Amino acid sequence: MNYFKKILRYVIPYKRFAYLNIFFNILYALFGTLSFVALIPIFEVIFNDKRKSAVQPVYEGISKIKDYLQDYFNYFIIENINKYGEFKVLMYMVAIIISLFLLKNLSNYLAMFYSTYMRNGVLRDLRNDLYRKVVQFPLAFYSEKRKGDTISRLSGDVDEVKNSVLSVLEMIVREPLTIIFTLIAMLLISAKLTLFVFLFLPISGFIISKIGKSLKRGSLKVQQEQGVFLSILEETMGGLRIIKAFHAENIFQKKFEDSNQRFYTHSNKVMNKQNLASPVSELLGIITIGVLLVFGGYLVFIDKTLEASFFIGYISLAYNILTPAKAIAKASYSIKRADGSAQRILELLEAENTITDIENPVQKEGFDGVISIKNISFKYEDQYVLKDFSLEIPKGKTVALVGQSGSGKSTIANLLTRFYDVNQGSIQIDGVDIKDISKRSLRGLMGIVSQDSILFNDTVGNNLKLGKPLASDVELMEAAEISNSYEFIKDLPEGFETNIGDSGNKLSGGQKQRLSIARAVLKNPPIMILDEATSALDTESERLVQDALEKMMKNRTSIVIAHRLSTIQNADNIVVLSKGKIVEQGKHQELLEKKGVYYSLVEMQSLA
Repeated sequence: MNYFKKILRYVIPYKRFAYLNIFFNILYALFGTLSFVALIPIFEVIFNDKRKSAVQPVYEGISKIKDYLQDYFNYFIIENINKYGEFKVLMYMVAIIISLFLLKNLSNYLAMFYSTYMRNGVLRDLRNDLYRKVVQFPLAFYSEKRKGDTISRLSGDVDEVKNSVLSVLEMIVREPLTIIFTLIAMLLISAKLTLFVFLFLPISGFIISKIGKSLKRGSLKVQQEQGVFLSILEETMGGLRIIKAFHAENIFQKKFEDSNQRFYTHSNKVMNKQNLASPVSELLGIITIGVLLVFGGYLVFIDKTLEASFFIGYISLAYNILTPAKAIAKASYSIKRADGSAQRILELLEAENTITDIENPVQKEGFDGVISIKNISFKYEDQYVLKDFSLEIPKGKTVALVGQSGSGKSTIANLLTRFYDVNQGSIQIDGVDIKDISKRSLRGLMGIVSQDSILFNDTVGNNLKLGKPLASDVELMEAAEISNSYEFIKDLPEGFETNIGDSGNKLSGGQKQRLSIARAVLKNPPIMILDEATSALDTESERLVQDALEKMMKNRTSIVIAHRLSTIQNADNIVVLSKGKIVEQGKHQELLEKKGVYYSLVEMQSLA
């Protein structure tokens, strides 16, 4: 229960609704008990045909309160029957019972009404906090976790917890109070009979708790497996083109079906155990009722210490305990399941974000001098990608990073933007370590155009405004013209208001890339990072994109990670990397004359 208790802190902002829920649950329990107690006068009117005049009883102290109440009740019934007649008294009693049941159900509705606001508020706040964590986590977090598992925690696990918030309130307030009020009424009617109920309740509770022991463990397996098949689904939808191209549909179908089968098996085990709660508690309750009928019959017919009308009312009250007892059993199981979900949610909420701002970080507004990469080393897991790497990038210059795949080019871009932190050394902008600059202002200095044009299921305009939400229509048009994208945007059905589909799939590769450039141009940062921005394009698209890039890089500090060496011939400094180290650097012509690594790379691409 420890995990679920931690999640309950989300109820605090809605404690007003919780108090109102508790208040109306108390009324529900009270009116529920009184509605059954009110049946006793009806039984007395209907079944007692040997009435005689009664004398008003005298109160003789608390020790004889039960006899006094019973005698006064009989006196009250007989007096009113003599005064108004049996049928009229019966009508009054029925009206009272209907009123009590009305108040009971009204209280129940109001309790549920306020709990709805509380449950949905908890759901909203929990999801908001989880999404905030999802967005704030560094990229490294998602190289270790399945995306589908994270989605599962935000959907299925949160729903499980939301439903259990109500179960907690029912389990600690409404149902126990219903049982307590009912037991008090039963004690007043017959203490002997009630002793039997007290004997059977602990036995029932023990049996039910034994059934629920393994529910949390089973529920955890269910939620984990849901994360697995959601991951497979997410991968399938993202890579459908490749799956179809390689006829791999059956492979992925098999992976999904295996995961879905495990989910099916675990779910059956959990649900079957949960489904035992109601029948077991009802069976135990009926056994209790059976024993009460035998012993109560003895008190009525042989011992003659209990009137028949009170005994029938007592049995009704005893049966009234069964419903809350079943509800407590179900709520207990529900909370055990929710504890497993709460554990998975807290793993996400309490996971440490390794890339954070220092206290009172520098808010850097501009870039004035130089980017200094000083003796940095970095590894993703065990093997170093960069080792003792240093580089100076002066303001207004274009520096190109070239080399074979795995040489560390893209890693430098990830470190400059603090998507990852260096293991050793430092990266400074104008002499300030980027770890001392707020992430917001650091990334505000930079624009990124990557090899994969990441666009969102929204309009062209909203995709461009990502870095500048308040951009005017004129600014949008200027950015589109610089990026050579205005020509195709104006031909779209609704221009800048056209929705480009999931991941921009309504556009060609070249069009998507030009929109990515337009987005970076609109942001207008002093530092531009171009990560193999033309490598996935055809010749015509590359020409248009390259032209757009050259316009964008004018009067701007640019770091270009190049795959096609023809695109970086005009760079101020070309840095050739191999296994995380600089092997050559200089201008295009200088490096060709050296006939070293760069010359070999150019020759290979020329042959290709």
